[in-house]
Amino acid sequence: MELYSLTIHELRELLKKREVSALEVTKSYLERIKEVEPKIDALITITEDFALQRAKEADEKIKNGEDTALTGIPVIIKDNISTEGIKTTCSSKMLENYIPPYNATVVEKLLEEGVIILGKSNLDEFAMGSSTENSAFKTTKNPWDLSRVPGGSSGGSAAAIAADEAAFALGSDTGGSIRQPASLCGVVGMKPTYGLVSRYGLVAFASSLDQIGPFTKDVTDCAIVLNTIIGHDPKDSTSLKIDKPDYTSYLKEDIKGLRIGVAKEFFGEGIEEGVKETVQESIKVLQDLGAEIIDISIPYVEYALPAYYIIASAEASSNLARYDGIRYGHIAGKYEDLIDMYMVTRSEGFGKEVKRRIMLGTYALSSGYYDAYYKKALKVRTLIKNDFEKAFEKCDVIIGPTSPTVAFKIGERANDPLAMYLADIYTVSVNIAGLPGISIPCGLSDGLPVGLQIIGRHFDEGKILNVAYAFEQANKFNAKPQAIGGAR
Repeated sequence: MELYSLTIHELRELLKKREVSALEVTKSYLERIKEVEPKIDALITITEDFALQRAKEADEKIKNGEDTALTGIPVIIKDNISTEGIKTTCSSKMLENYIPPYNATVVEKLLEEGVIILGKSNLDEFAMGSSTENSAFKTTKNPWDLSRVPGGSSGGSAAAIAADEAAFALGSDTGGSIRQPASLCGVVGMKPTYGLVSRYGLVAFASSLDQIGPFTKDVTDCAIVLNTIIGHDPKDSTSLKIDKPDYTSYLKEDIKGLRIGVAKEFFGEGIEEGVKETVQESIKVLQDLGAEIIDISIPYVEYALPAYYIIASAEASSNLARYDGIRYGHIAGKYEDLIDMYMVTRSEGFGKEVKRRIMLGTYALSSGYYDAYYKKALKVRTLIKNDFEKAFEKCDVIIGPTSPTVAFKIGERANDPLAMYLADIYTVSVNIAGLPGISIPCGLSDGLPVGLQIIGRHFDEGKILNVAYAFEQANKFNAKPQAIGGAR
């Protein structure tokens, strides 16, 4: 068994017993990256020298008994999360050479634990997309089938974990950008409750929806990482003060009597038959474990996708106004005057999808259309929140498919934005309501992974992890991607 194929908790045991060193673990992952990265293009930046230096420091920590659950564990960070001294491009020409002078709070927390950063992962430009095809630099491939997308916008992070390029990764989730690629790549991906994890240092897309979360190889690892990255941050005004639980204490196989809601709206038109069957088999597994399955309805969820794209685009048009060529980022080489400089800089710096969303958002916020679009979308947001609250009166968690399809072919939806947006149809409502959600692999359809989404009440990550862990232990999803060779 190669070191790069192990989970965080398996590596932790070896490091604790001094059977391996953090340096050996790091070198194993760096070799793995050299082997598979040319095939999948998951990374924008590889920080080999920094990683080796951090590994030596981690070994000293372990030697001195100063280690924690994540000391010596290698990670990959999505390239829209600020890393001091390491390029943070957002996969955009606008920030191609931007090097932040500070770390995001989540990065600072990981570094304090002795985590080893191996590199930064590819994404859809400014996290806008569902396939990672919108990157200005490269198209990431799915390790299960190199002709297919890994999902998005955190496709680089998901593909990296599926290909064993790191023990875990961080992503950001605005409308499903952790859960959907986790589903398509057959890994675990969690979007925590809005406000549970600091957004300080996350390059803003839609501030009322964005949330940082982990990609891991199993549910236990997800709980371990979550323990470290949550917590109040005075630098983030949306960060909430709550008691910090130990999420690993929720990892139990007993879910007898737990009420699991199944919303009919998550099995409507557009879902692939293979995905539907696999998720229904997963529901049966949970029922056999003693959970009570309850049919529920979330009526307004059908309006979640249009409401999401209006709200997210409106916030994006405001957040991305700062990229004007003056303060930082790309600046046009030739221009006639100030207005021309703005126009040429933004035309050159932003890609097609980012421009589309800026235009849509600016239109929705403009005088005469604000009430008709943006204000109405905010009202729908409230109705969706109310629907979830009513549903949770009948059940403890809600389950369904993460994505209506398995991974689709690269280029298949590139010229059809509406078809691309539909990839997020089951995930956006969770962001709109600010709820926590996890995607775990539950089987295969046509040889490709299918994700099971588990949604909980606000700050009920523990219950979600309990259900996810119980299912994982009963289901034993052991299939591994073969398209890259030598995977786990």
